[in-house]
Amino acid sequence: MKQFVIAALMLGAAASAHAVDAAKAQEIANKNACMGCHQVDKKLVGPAYKDVAAKYKGDKNALATLTKKVKAGGSGVWGPVPMPANTGLSDADAKTVVEWVLAGAPAK
Repeated sequence: MKQFVIAALMLGAAASAHAVDAAKAQEIANKNACMGCHQVDKKLVGPAYKDVAAKYKGDKNALATLTKKVKAGGSGVWGPVPMPANTGLSDADAKTVVEWVLAGAPAK
């Protein structure tokens, strides 16, 4: 029983270490004008973050693919309007925002 409790605690600690920091992600998204084109639950200029999460659900490469796309920009996946490159965004900040989006963009 003691081993089970220890294992459960370790699993919980590992899961919380990978939890999305929604407040930080939203701050980064707001500071970098992401929210000017995207909303959490409705299409604006670009797709809703919840739609992005649904499209990439189960894709093991989604984090890397979307982090790269956020930095480099892109077009054609969600329609004809291109997403501009965000070259001033650090890799770490881009990853934080993408993790948040893929988690369904939970509110802080």
